[in-house]
Amino acid sequence: MAIFNLKKREIECKIVYYGPGRCGKTTNLEHIFKSYKKQVTGEMVSINTEGDRTLFFDFLPMGIGKIKGCEIRVQLYTVPGQVKYSSTRKLVLRGVDGIVFVADSLEVRREKNMISLKDLQTNLKEYGKSIFKVPLILQYNKRDLADEGIPLMSIEQMDRDLNRQLKVPSFSGSAVKGTGVGVTLKTCLMETLKSLQREFKWAE
Repeated sequence: MAIFNLKKREIECKIVYYGPGRCGKTTNLEHIFKSYKKQVTGEMVSINTEGDRTLFFDFLPMGIGKIKGCEIRVQLYTVPGQVKYSSTRKLVLRGVDGIVFVADSLEVRREKNMISLKDLQTNLKEYGKSIFKVPLILQYNKRDLADEGIPLMSIEQMDRDLNRQLKVPSFSGSAVKGTGVGVTLKTCLMETLKSLQREFKWAE
């Protein structure tokens, strides 16, 4: 849940990039960090969490304007995608306001995408949240690899696998090239702000 700081006239919200291991979550944040320098208010931080040896998540605050005179500050997080880091993923999801699910377009990663989405649903449920009500955007990453002859799933297949029931906005992307990264983030921010307005009972 977003934090309202009356003294600073600030609302701090949290967006988490979720998805299977090596799907491109960190690459998304790295591109955002480089491309939106004017909106970035701090450094990107990597944290080695105790007990999870090489584990890290990225922290990136961004200012995105005001609502009713209050500055909106966004924290962007990634979660470790490997199955064994389930407890850490759940911890990072605490207090989440919006989610970008980064799916891997490689045919060989089809099952990993579905397992990760189910993992997201389970973790949200443990916080009393529904995957159908939290602002959620899907990004179908690595579309550029088709040019290299690597077998990719079709967008239609990925929609059937991941978005048939959710029916949320989805975008094709290549985080390495920056394609689709900005529109994915912008849409997630807009959906999150709409949700916050409802949460604080503020009229637009």
